Amino acid sequence: MSAKPNVLNNVQQDSAEAPTNKSVFSSFCFPSGLAVKNRIVKAAMEENLATEEQTPSGALISLYRQWAEGGVGLILTGNVMVDHLAMTGPGGLALEQNSNIAAFAQLASVSKTNGCKVVMQINHPGRQVFSKMGGKVLSASNVPLDMGKHSHLFGQPKAMAETEIADVIQRFVQTALRAKEAGFDGVQIHAAHGYLLAQFLSPLTNKRQDKWGGSLENRARLLLNLATEIIQACGEQFSVSVKLNSADFQRGGFEPADAQMVVDMLSKLNIDFVELSGGSYEAPAMQGNTADERTLAREAYFLEFAQTISAHSSVPIMTTGGITRLPVAQQVVETGVTLVGMATALAFNPDLVYQWQQDSTASAVLPRVTWKDKTLSGLAVMAMVKRQMRRVGEGKNTPKRFSPVVSLIVDQIRAAKLTKRYRKRFRHELS
Repeated sequence: MSAKPNVLNNVQQDSAEAPTNKSVFSSFCFPSGLAVKNRIVKAAMEENLATEEQTPSGALISLYRQWAEGGVGLILTGNVMVDHLAMTGPGGLALEQNSNIAAFAQLASVSKTNGCKVVMQINHPGRQVFSKMGGKVLSASNVPLDMGKHSHLFGQPKAMAETEIADVIQRFVQTALRAKEAGFDGVQIHAAHGYLLAQFLSPLTNKRQDKWGGSLENRARLLLNLATEIIQACGEQFSVSVKLNSADFQRGGFEPADAQMVVDMLSKLNIDFVELSGGSYEAPAMQGNTADERTLAREAYFLEFAQTISAHSSVPIMTTGGITRLPVAQQVVETGVTLVGMATALAFNPDLVYQWQQDSTASAVLPRVTWKDKTLSGLAVMAMVKRQMRRVGEGKNTPKRFSPVVSLIVDQIRAAKLTKRYRKRFRHELS
């Protein structure tokens, strides 16, 4: 894909304090001073395209160039782990104190093509670690994943000691500093989708009786502490944002009222924005499926939650989930939500935003799998998305219809090879 002309240079500049232009193609300036040319964000996806050294591969760098040239205002990377022994899966990125930063710097550079900005999403999986991977399986408490007959796929978590909590905080800070060094415009702290910080926030997984558990203020302490330390270490002109569940979509879990309270707490830190999503491995609401019978919209899954929170918060809000059409993206900003996150649609149509500038009726078709087994359905959808991202990284930009069965088999075979590579590299450190 060749670079697209930037047709967004003459839009009105909005500020975080007083947004006036309700177009997705209007620019925006965050509290940190980070300015984006439009409100459309490439949201995070797990690409599994790292090298053996857990750094960006050539295919991953090529993929990000396509997204930058495709017209989005901001790119959020797929989650980058703060600990190479705590990975969401094989083929993932990890950025630590001693990591080789050269490929990360190249990724940041190509992501700024066409006036785009780039923020690194940083994460710790907590208990959501596949058993075959090995390594650290940590959580707020020792509550294992309940995936029914698939529960054995994940390790038994260990309730974190104070020293382990302190280590995780320091790791997030160190990864943020390395991201800044590599040239990224900021970091997004992942506190959603059932990963470690979400495990502390949720009463379903946090059964602690100390200062890290019990009240919501205590359950949010880890997120607030590490966000504060990142801001202090990286400076106020380095963008810091948070990805937060609007709800767990499980009975007795983190609720929209909790999300509102956490956003209010984060607002005191003057962070740049909060991205609202939802769900976890147990209830993949981010794919449109819940475990508590709540119904999500067919597009912009979490817009209702985001609109409510945005109306009562000074923090700019972003929502992500199933957006494929310009009228829906426009509806998001017209309701008062600042940013429109898109993920799967941009995997299949990396230049969809540029297409919208030429034809407002352009759209993307998202893969859907309706098997009775929701876990396998979710894995099949992810397998198809990752397969398409590999195609884009190889320069094959035309969307392709994939068989979910074949895609799942291909992904399992590939994951097994990558897991073997990972375990061989870190055999002396893994449990």
